[in-house]
Amino acid sequence: MKTGPVIGHEVIRLDAVDSTNNYAADRLARQELRHGTAIVAMEQTAGRGQRGRQWDTAKGLDLALSVVLLPEQLAAMEQFGLAKAAALAVHDVVADCLAQAGADPSEVRIKWPNDVLVGRKKIAGILIVNELSGGLVASSIVGIGLNVNSRGWPQEHGATSVALATGRPQDLDGVLGRLCGRMEHWWCTLLQAPARVAAAYTACLWARDRFCNFTLDGEPFNARPLDVDGTGRLLVETADGVVAAYHLDRLRFQR
Repeated sequence: MKTGPVIGHEVIRLDAVDSTNNYAADRLARQELRHGTAIVAMEQTAGRGQRGRQWDTAKGLDLALSVVLLPEQLAAMEQFGLAKAAALAVHDVVADCLAQAGADPSEVRIKWPNDVLVGRKKIAGILIVNELSGGLVASSIVGIGLNVNSRGWPQEHGATSVALATGRPQDLDGVLGRLCGRMEHWWCTLLQAPARVAAAYTACLWARDRFCNFTLDGEPFNARPLDVDGTGRLLVETADGVVAAYHLDRLRFQR
C-alpha cells in the first residue's frame, strides 16, 4: 500500500485562522491539498475539541496543527486506528521532551478517547474528521492542539504544557518537526502492522486496569479500562467481572 508523500513535506503556516481543521476541510474539498500536508496556525480563534468544546492555544506559544491524510485502503470500521496513531505520535514527542529534561516520561499517558496527559493534567487534544466512501476512509484531517510554551493556567483548569512539565521553553518548529516525524512513523506502522499500533496504544492507556468513576448513560458507573477496540469503544470491566465496550456517547470519565 502506498503511503504517499512524507507527513510534513509541505507546511502551510497561517498567522490566524478560526480552525486549522476548517481551513484544511475547505481546501481539501477543492482538491488543493496533498497527502501529508500540515497546516499550522500562530493563532486559532475557534478551535474545537471533543463534543464541540473549544480548544484554546496561546498565540505564538502553542501548536495548532492539522495534518491531511489520504488513505487508499483503510477500512471505515478501523478508522479509530488513525486516532491511535496520532495519539501515539503526540505521546512520543512529549515523552521525549520530558526524558531530555530529566523528567519521568512514563508520566505521559493517552486518555480515551484522544487526550494526552502528563500525570493527571491535559497537555494535548486530538480531533479527527474522516470522510468515508464505499466502506473506506477517503480522507482524514487530524487536528492536534498541543500546549507547548503556555504557562499560568488556574489550578482548576487541569492543564499543563511541555514547558511546564520540563521546566524548559521549547522551540515550536523543533516540536513540529518531531511531531510530523512521529506521525509519519505511526501512519506507516498503521498501514503495515496495525496490531503494533493497537498494542502500543493500549500500553500507553491512562488508568488502564485501575477502577475509575464514569457516567454510563448519565448514571454513575465504576469500572476499570482494559483496552480500546478498532471502532473506538472503551472496553471496561466492572468489579463483578462483567466486560463490556462503550462508545463516547454513552460512557464518559467523571471529572
